[in-house]
Amino acid sequence: MARKISFLKEFLDKESSSGALLIAAAALGLIIANSPISDNYFDFLALGFTVENGIFYLQLTVLKIVNYGLMTIFFFVIGLEIKRELVSGHLASVKKAAMPFIAALGGMALPAWVYLAIAGDVAPEGWAVPVATDIALAVGLLAMMGPTVTQSLRSFLLALAVIDDIGAILIIAVIYSSGIALSWLIASIASVALLVALQKINVTSHFILILCGLLLWYGLYRAGLHPTLAGVILGLLAPVKGRTGTALEDLETKLHPYSSLIIVPIFAMANTGVVITEKSLTAATSSVIAWGIFVGLVVGKPLGVLASALAASKARIAQLPEDASIGKLAATGSAAGIGFTVALFIADLAFENQELQNIAVVAIIAASVLSALLSTLIFTIYRSNPTQS
Repeated sequence: MARKISFLKEFLDKESSSGALLIAAAALGLIIANSPISDNYFDFLALGFTVENGIFYLQLTVLKIVNYGLMTIFFFVIGLEIKRELVSGHLASVKKAAMPFIAALGGMALPAWVYLAIAGDVAPEGWAVPVATDIALAVGLLAMMGPTVTQSLRSFLLALAVIDDIGAILIIAVIYSSGIALSWLIASIASVALLVALQKINVTSHFILILCGLLLWYGLYRAGLHPTLAGVILGLLAPVKGRTGTALEDLETKLHPYSSLIIVPIFAMANTGVVITEKSLTAATSSVIAWGIFVGLVVGKPLGVLASALAASKARIAQLPEDASIGKLAATGSAAGIGFTVALFIADLAFENQELQNIAVVAIIAASVLSALLSTLIFTIYRSNPTQS
């Protein structure tokens, strides 16, 4: 039990640091994109190469190396996190998972509905953008609020965000993958089967496992599925126990700093580079796509989390977190409205038009900032008036 508490505390501390670094990286991306060296920034991201030799074909740019390559490691850590939660964490039993699961469903469904109600006639493909929650920023925000936020609320948000990630991963796999090449899909399945077989015979060579992972990544890439799914699959297949008995937690502990403190900030810096002009701001403020994303995150997310949690509690099918008043649940829901990393990722997949991507980025940033401010404001009210209900 002490190890689990220590692990959770360490995780929350890392998320707090990651959140601050992520904000700085995103701001830097915006600043560079609007500076005299903006052309160099965009030209660098567009640098690419193509390798074609027999059946081997690979076409990447610097931006795709970040979004397809580095983000595979990010999703691998997410996969490890999901598996840990399913095995021994907040999702390890139906009773533990019920409330964050129901709240997460409400927090995904209502923002999607809000977006479709506002922008469904113009760009229905963007419905999943306001669905996502950024674990680093959301959990980091609650960690910075101190004792005002109880451990049960932090755990509730962490579990909710993990379930949110599962939903986002499924959406990416099912909705935003291109036409599937059956032969490469079979090759990908064979890679997974090989990984499982190697685990059965206790093959622990990192070189062999990495090789299988690369084969899976390439198979998904050629199949037309998003190759970052390889990271999730590998994470879910990671062994629970090793020679020390805690292989899963040990692996996550080792990789989490690289993911949170290096990969996610690089992703943010590469994907928040939007040229902000009077014209682009006018385009965003007058776009139903931007308003669909903005209202979905700022209003739909907290209302979806709050309404579904209260309904589940009233129906006695799940129990609210300890000391979770309506106000604190609303504040936690607002923290979940910080979409950022995964929202940016989905926006890049949802909109092929660069102008629409830029509009989405502006909306995501604005919504995430306002959601963070609202969450902070509500929790600050509770800090100054603890008897508030």
